Formats: sequence, C-alpha cells, structure tokens
Amino acid sequence: MTPIQVLIVDDSALVRQVLTEMLAHDPAIRVLAAVADPLFALEHMKKRWPDVIVTDVEMPRMDGVSFVRKVMSERPTPIVVCSSLTEKGAETTMQVLALGAVHVVTKPKLGVKAFLADSADSLTSAIKAAARARVQRLRPGSIAPRARSKLSADAVLSAAETAAMVRTTERVVAIGTSTGGTQALEVVLRALPRVSPGIVIVQHMPEKFTAAFAARLNGISSLEVREAVNNDRVLPGLALIAPGGKHMLLRRNGARYHVEVRDGPPVNRHRPSVDVLFRSVAQAAGRNACGIIMTGMGDDGARGLREMHDAGGHTVAQDEESCVVYGMPREAVKLGAVDDVVPLRRIADVIQRLSS
Repeated sequence: MTPIQVLIVDDSALVRQVLTEMLAHDPAIRVLAAVADPLFALEHMKKRWPDVIVTDVEMPRMDGVSFVRKVMSERPTPIVVCSSLTEKGAETTMQVLALGAVHVVTKPKLGVKAFLADSADSLTSAIKAAARARVQRLRPGSIAPRARSKLSADAVLSAAETAAMVRTTERVVAIGTSTGGTQALEVVLRALPRVSPGIVIVQHMPEKFTAAFAARLNGISSLEVREAVNNDRVLPGLALIAPGGKHMLLRRNGARYHVEVRDGPPVNRHRPSVDVLFRSVAQAAGRNACGIIMTGMGDDGARGLREMHDAGGHTVAQDEESCVVYGMPREAVKLGAVDDVVPLRRIADVIQRLSS
C-alpha cells in the first residue's frame, strides 16, 4: 500500500524535526518535506502535492488562515492543524476549521518535544484519519486526545437509572459529531430559525477550543449558541456545546431540562463523549428527544443513539454521501439505532418538524 504523503508546515525547527522523526517510524506515512512557512510549502506543492498537510496556524510571511483558504480553493486537501493552547490560537483555529481543516491537535507553549513524543499515537492516528476524509464534501467557510483504553458510557453514567418521564411538552435535540462536524454543524445551525427546540451538542474537540467554536457559531446563527456550563437550562432557541475535556449530560427537574458538566474518564477515547450525552438524553427525555449522529471517525454515539431509539426518541443519521467521514453514522445504522438516514441539508428540517 502506498504510504500517506505528508507535508509539515511549522515555523519551529524543533517541531519540524520531532514530527519528521516521529512519523518516520510509521511505515504507512512518508514525510515529503518539513518547511518553515506556507510560502515554502506552496513552492514545494508545485512539484508534489501531499495527501495530508500538518500545519501550524501562527506563522511568518503567510498566516495559517490564508494558507488553508488557498489550499482549499485550489485543490481541497485534508489538513491537520497543530495549534497552541492560546486564546489567539483558538480563534485562528476556528477560522481554519471553517475553511475545511479536519482535525485539531494541540501543542503546549513549553515542553513541545516531550509532548509530541508522548502524543505519537494520536498524531499518527489523526493523519491516517485525515487521509480518509472526503474534504470535497466540505463547504469552504477534531481530534480529541487519545485515551489509553476504550471505555463505555458506563464509566460515567449507569444504565440502570430510571427511565424518563413523558409528561412534558418540552422537546430536546441531541447532536453528536466529530471529524468534519465543525462545518456540518455550521450548515445545520445556520438553517434553523430562532424558534427551535433546545439543542445539546457534543463535537469532539480539544479543551480550550470549544468556547471559541461556540462563539463563532453564535455569530452566524439565529440561535443563541454557547459553551455549556454546569446547570445551564436547556431552552428553546439555545444550543449548548459540551466543553472540551468535560462530559455533558442532560438532566431533568420536573418539566425542565438542564445540563450537568462533569469530569470523568474518556469514553470511546473521547471527553466529551457522544455516548455519554445520548445515554443521559435517553434517560431524561425519552420519547421527547431527537438524537442526531453526524460525520465522524469511530463509533462514539452509536450505542447511545440505540438507547435513545429504545427509549422512544426519534433517531437520525447523516447519510454517507454528505459525510466527510462516514464512521459514526455507519456504526449507528449497523446497530439498528437509526430511524431515518438523511443528507446534511435536510437535518435542520428534521429539527424544525420536531418543534412543530
């Protein structure tokens, strides 16, 4: 099998060296070149176009936003963003995700060499996942840290809790997504009117980035969109996004819903986990909920969606044709967890029908 051809773009010589050496140990990956800025990258790409680009976002001569915009307009290519955990870095990363980048890998300001060495498995997995992404499906406008083991939602929320009461008119929509989800969520939320059911969302994304992501969606949607905090009410016209590094659960007090934001081990290698959210929605809302699983690698959310289905909720999967990665929806369909399979452009219609 032909190795994945990777181009590294980072102004740090140390990062370029460590990434090159690290990726050289994986026979499925070949580093074409490691260059200091986007202008050098574009010159190299005239000779040989890579399968995947790994790039920083804050660089000299040309910023990451301009670089990603140029690449995606000329020849859409899977891009993994390697970004620092800073406020400015988070805002810029949201812009490049909107333009079509498919994964975010965070790097610290200090201890970069040790961090990259310790993160070898997650970085190579991100590159391999990106290579399978169908970026041509993205409308020009994440990867969570790898866990050592793959736990189920039982690690956070017991399946033995009481089933949901059904005497309420309140409706809740729960959405779970991963790779390609930042752009897919933009499509869905842009299309929704202000009068929509309360929405709770898990998008696989590292800590520190979800607040910037929510702020960006809030600026382009008629809905209010914000990063969830513990005990936030779930209200019509409001979309709450689980904070990176925390699980989010739906809870019910009488006829009112609120979210619980809590620590816990990664589930399906993710925190937040879609399975955890969906299980809690099945228990708290039952048939008053709609569960939607969208583009993403792996199987997080498939079992939780089945629990929502079995509790009487309406369950939906994004179709293969409109997915950047048809992983999570495929697994949910295989489990018999899905009532309807619809293209991305119709998901907002499903949500509006729920409210009516």
